[in-house]
Amino acid sequence: MPTQIVTTDDLLVFKQELLEELKQAFQQNPTAPKKWMRSAEVRKMLAISPGTLQNLRINGTIPYSKVGGVIYYPYEGIMQVIEENLVNHKS
Repeated sequence: MPTQIVTTDDLLVFKQELLEELKQAFQQNPTAPKKWMRSAEVRKMLAISPGTLQNLRINGTIPYSKVGGVIYYPYEGIMQVIEENLVNHKS
């Protein structure tokens, strides 16, 4: 089996090709949200406290799933709740 030597130029070419492939991947789907979000992500997205998030879970306002000790929220479910509670103000 012949030995191949990898040069610095080879690594630079590889780096450029890899960066180009990553750019193309992100351009195809730049803002695809996660299907499931954890509590911290939901709190940040909605700008609410942990207690408020807990109240929304308890009163059934937002859907969630609990696996072990981790609570997951479906992104689509959160967006649906926001849409359903949209208030239109007419001037």
